[in-house]
Amino acid sequence: MKKNKGDNTDITVKDIVVEQTRAQIACMLNELWHSKLPDIHWSNVVRNKHYICYAFKYKQAIIGVGIWSSPVAANRFKDGDKLLELRRLALSDVCPRNTASFVIATMIKDIKERFPELIRLISYQDTEAHLGTIYKASNWTQAPQQTPLLDWTTSKRKRTPLQSTAAKIRWEYEL
Repeated sequence: MKKNKGDNTDITVKDIVVEQTRAQIACMLNELWHSKLPDIHWSNVVRNKHYICYAFKYKQAIIGVGIWSSPVAANRFKDGDKLLELRRLALSDVCPRNTASFVIATMIKDIKERFPELIRLISYQDTEAHLGTIYKASNWTQAPQQTPLLDWTTSKRKRTPLQSTAAKIRWEYEL
């Protein structure tokens, strides 16, 4: 998530509308605004069992996006088919303070309605770029630390080069 200036007095979080959008749009805008992980191809989102993308709007302008899908490593969870991962949250510089926690709460409410079979949300914090503040502010809990997995490549599938080799912290939100 790109750091915002937080000094924009024209917009408040109450002015932001959260709407579902197409994965192509969300991925394109993520490339413009995400601070550390700009690359995510829309086909890697829509091929999942569950996915949903959101656009955050002020008036008619999109000022941020959220991209959710079944976890990248769903097979590493015993209940991986009942989880949804926040893959990207990217905000433009015009977003006011507290935008992240506001849109996360709004997306969670919508996800609960759309996907009643899900039991938990997860997301990963890149420790070189973020402190986990948005997860703490949104009542997520830090998962127990595991041995870091730095590469998703397996014997059956070669993955693209890593965008970040920083340690990750998994955050969870029980639905």
